[in-house]
Amino acid sequence: MPRRKTKSQTAVIELLQREPNALSHDGITAKLEEEMDRVTIYRILNRLVEDGLAHRIVADDGRQYFASCKQNCEHDHEAHGHLHFRCVVCDQVECVPGDVNYHLPNGYQVDNSNITLSGSCQACSKNG
Repeated sequence: MPRRKTKSQTAVIELLQREPNALSHDGITAKLEEEMDRVTIYRILNRLVEDGLAHRIVADDGRQYFASCKQNCEHDHEAHGHLHFRCVVCDQVECVPGDVNYHLPNGYQVDNSNITLSGSCQACSKNG
């Protein structure tokens, strides 16, 4: 059964689609024009991930970030396979285009991946 689209869900989806980088829950809350309960935002984000409209990134700092699935995001909520980069200077998290290549010993099967690299982004590297 298709989910009912609410005004709150539409606001979160549109925000994620406008943003060039992934946002944390706090970042989403701060940028939303309408006030929403924290739990409502978490529920909406979880639904968007389940429905393949967004993906969750667990960064090296342990925080969760969310990004809209765009053209460079070949999303499969079972195995999300592109790199993410978190800048330790400006704290931005972005999806990095390109394939992830790794080799595992025989007998291993990957069902899910969450690869996040950290360091200085292009903008912060130039300014540093």
